[in-house]
Formats: sequence, C-alpha cells, structure tokens
Amino acid sequence: MALSTALSDELLWRGFVNQSTFADITDLDKEPISFYWGVDPSADSMQIGNFAAAMMVRHFIDAGHKAYLLVGGATGMIGDPDGKKDERNLQTLEAIAHNKQAIAEQYRRIFAGKDFEIVDNYDWFKEINYLDFLRTVGKNVPLSSMLGRDFVQSRLGDGGSGISYAEFSYSLIQGYDFVHLSRAHNVSLQLCGADQWGNSIAGVDLIRRLDGKEAHVFSTPLVINKATGKKFGKSEDGAIWLDEKKTSVFRFYQFWLNVDDEGAPEYAKIYTFMTRDEIAEMERHVRENPGARLAQKTLAKTVTSIVHGQDRAESAERVTAVLFGGESIAELSDDDLDLLAAEIPTQPVGSSLVETLVKSGTVVSNGEARRLIDGGGVMVNGEKVGSDLDISSRSLIKKGKNTFILVR
Repeated sequence: MALSTALSDELLWRGFVNQSTFADITDLDKEPISFYWGVDPSADSMQIGNFAAAMMVRHFIDAGHKAYLLVGGATGMIGDPDGKKDERNLQTLEAIAHNKQAIAEQYRRIFAGKDFEIVDNYDWFKEINYLDFLRTVGKNVPLSSMLGRDFVQSRLGDGGSGISYAEFSYSLIQGYDFVHLSRAHNVSLQLCGADQWGNSIAGVDLIRRLDGKEAHVFSTPLVINKATGKKFGKSEDGAIWLDEKKTSVFRFYQFWLNVDDEGAPEYAKIYTFMTRDEIAEMERHVRENPGARLAQKTLAKTVTSIVHGQDRAESAERVTAVLFGGESIAELSDDDLDLLAAEIPTQPVGSSLVETLVKSGTVVSNGEARRLIDGGGVMVNGEKVGSDLDISSRSLIKKGKNTFILVR
C-alpha cells in the first residue's frame, strides 16, 4: 500500500534534504520500508545536533516507514574518527553501558507513542570472531575507498596526528551494521547526518557486494546558525544537551529564546512539528514586530515541550517571565521555584536584605550592600527598598540588570 503523505515534499520544505543515493527522493512516498538511524554512546545524552536528525526520523515514522533505532554499543567501543583531529580516548565498558541506557531512554521519550524498535550493534558483534569478520567484511572492502576518506587523508597527511587501525576500521563496523539489519529486519535505508555520509555509504556497498541487494542512504544537512554561519547548537557554556543534568530545562529554554530573528522560523521547521501556516505566521511576526520576539517564545516553548514535556516548558516560561518580564514571583509554584533555585543563588527567609546580599556572595561586605541599596541598585520583587528591610517571605532580589537572588 502507498504511504499516506508526501514525505519527500515535507523533507524538502523543512530543510532535511542533503545527499541521498536515491535518484529521486519521491521514491520515499511509495511503499513503506524499514530504515535505521543510530547514535554512538560517546556521551550519556544526545545534543541538539542529534536531535535535528531525530526529528527527521519522526517524519519518516509518521509517513509510515518502520524505524530501527540503534545504540552503538560496538561502534562506541572504538569511537567515530570522522571529523576528529586526534585519536579518541577509549571509554570504559561501564561508561559505554551507562551511556547506551541513557541514549535508549531518550529514544523512548522522543519517539513515545511511535512504532520503532531499539537495537544494539554489540548484540551481533559479540558473536563474530576476528577471522570471520576479515573473511566476510574485510575481503569485500577495497582499501582504496577507505584511504580516500577525507578524515583519513587529514590524519595521515602532513601535520596529521596519525590514525590507529581501530579507528581506521570504524567504517567497516558501521557498514556491517547495515548488512546485519538488512538481513535480520529487511532494512533498506540508513538515515544519517551529513557528517556520517561516508560511513553510511560503506554499508550500501557491502550489501551490494555480499547480498546483491540495493540499499540506500539519506542524509540531513548539519544545522547552521543563521547569524554566525557556524554549526548550530553551542552556547557560551558549551553544547546544548537533551539531558537536563547537562543542560537544565531553564537553560535549554533560554537557548531557543535567544536565537536570532532570521533563524527562528527555519529552526522551527527542523525542531518542531509546526505547520506551514503556523510558521508563515511566525515569519510575519518576525517581519512586522521583531521586538516582541514572539517567534523565539513560540520556538522555545515548543521545542522544550517536545524534549522535556509541556509542564516543564511552561515552568521555564513562567520563571523567565518573572526574571525578565516583570511578572510577580507570587505566580510561581514550588516546582517553578525549584527550577529557578537551580539557576540563581538561593537564601532562606529571615535575614535582612543586607545580610542576604552578603551571604549569597553577591557583594563582599555590609558596607557595599548598603551603598548599592541606597543608590537604587537593588530591587526586591520589582521595587526599590531601604537597607533596613528584613526579608520575611518569598522574594526575588535583583542587583543591576541580570544578577538575582531567590529567597524562599
């Protein structure tokens, strides 16, 4: 039976189309197929670069294709060398096991309610001995194709740091993943980011050589920051992670809230399921009233809801309104206050304003605190106060433009 939606058109409009082995990507609009996409457990969380590809995967699933989501227990023991200037440090087996579990849990959350199966390439590689792998895989991979890879050339060329046999062989391992999934689950397509194109093509070639079957790769471009022209997904504090222990829900929300005007609608196409009409409306707001930042507010709430749930997104929205929008702290729930307390210094009620400023480390002395207060540089719950104030209830103290203390 034919698929129910023109997936190719959706992928083009949202900006997910990069390189593909399909002569015509409208082939994706025909019969349902099985495909796979994977993340190596180099960390215990995906970043928003991985998340962009995951959103592309969601569109494939919604169009009726069957997804196999891979956690790379085997490939993670080596580490993908592509794009790396130096040899990776090997992770411990315990760290790999922990990371695999964390990535699988993120799969379950992002793809909740969808039809997918999680697979781990360690499950099939642990049964393969070295000689069998050389006979089955190594004998069918021309060395010229491996030596021609850009990352190999850069590592072996003048000034390169060199490359180990293990990292050199990484693409063989990933290529065999495709072979195994083709045989075990009739998988005929691998989805990947643009930086994985070379590794993915290795699998297509292996399937053709070993089984005489046709297989395909479809890659999505790396997301580029519209304002800087650089790879999207970094903040002043580093990478933006999906795990709230690495990037808090509040900071995740703030990242999206602070994207540039031009980029907001484009990021919404990639990172949300907003419709064409909704994004056209977003673009109109950017043109007509960019100062209101409605596009960024919509983007921040929508993406945070997908990753962390609607309740957490609304909590981040309320906390932001109190910190930067003049809303009263009385509007915040206990959960909201917990979210806020993780981001700014927190002090208990029952001390004077001067003592609270000093104990929080905001100022170094009582004298500095009094001078700041008397000079109008400190506000409590949006109002200027005297230095003799006692803080006896939930309050938000603000020093200058962006320094806050929560009293609860």
